[in-house]
Amino acid sequence: MHSLAGKQVIKMNGLGNVIVILDLRGSPSSVDAAMVQAINRSDRLGFDQLMALHDPLTAGTSAFVRIYNNDGSEAGACGNGTRCVAWYLMRGMSGESLRLETAGGELQCWRRGEWRFAVDMGQPRVAWQQIPLREPVPDTSAITLTLTPDLPPFVAAAVNMGNPHAVIFVDDLAARDLAAIGPRLEHHPLFPERANISLAEVVAPDHIVVKVWERGAGITRACGSAACAVLVAGASKGLSARAATISLPGGDLAISWRDDDHVVMEGPVEFEFEAMLDPALFEDATA
Repeated sequence: MHSLAGKQVIKMNGLGNVIVILDLRGSPSSVDAAMVQAINRSDRLGFDQLMALHDPLTAGTSAFVRIYNNDGSEAGACGNGTRCVAWYLMRGMSGESLRLETAGGELQCWRRGEWRFAVDMGQPRVAWQQIPLREPVPDTSAITLTLTPDLPPFVAAAVNMGNPHAVIFVDDLAARDLAAIGPRLEHHPLFPERANISLAEVVAPDHIVVKVWERGAGITRACGSAACAVLVAGASKGLSARAATISLPGGDLAISWRDDDHVVMEGPVEFEFEAMLDPALFEDATA
């Protein structure tokens, strides 16, 4: 039998960003791209990101979390998924906070209400090597992205919030076709690890409306790390305050860029159902 058959999964969402939590704590099982794709092919379990929980590696953390996009690629961060994991792990707990460990470092999470959680997403990284970009760029808040000679170039702010993000500020969000430009910009040669693409319209200093194309997942109803990147980019360019509501198709996130340089994201989560993985899912996947 496949090593993941019969394992518990929890389907949730954060503002419509569809999350599946796979709890592998206490088990030697691991996940590869073929397994992730197999789970995503299930009619009921299709997701944007899968959060695989492993036994903690560091004292004081509740779990080591690996994050996968639905194409099987591994992500460095998922704010909405992290809030869902915090809800799952804090069920029945009396405490109001916990720490999670990811490949990108430790994340502090707080319970703000029964269905509302906050996550310290860490410090933004804006040096070209940290994003990363393929070559040195003197000002990563204004990089030029050209698709074809017949199209006007895009001017983007590049920020790494666990994942590489390119934020393009526009005057009229509704007039832009993200489905057409998102996949092409994701794979732009300047991004050796691809990039999440956000189109952002500043409505007021404390309110930005955003649409996101996620690398490895496509258009999503919400992306927490993108919301953080948008706030950092907007504040850095003087377009927004350091705390703002980021409105995504799935709803609103409250993002604040604190004086200690950490970015905190707060928003709701929603539980959908629990299930066990069907062995039939993995008939063509690597054991």
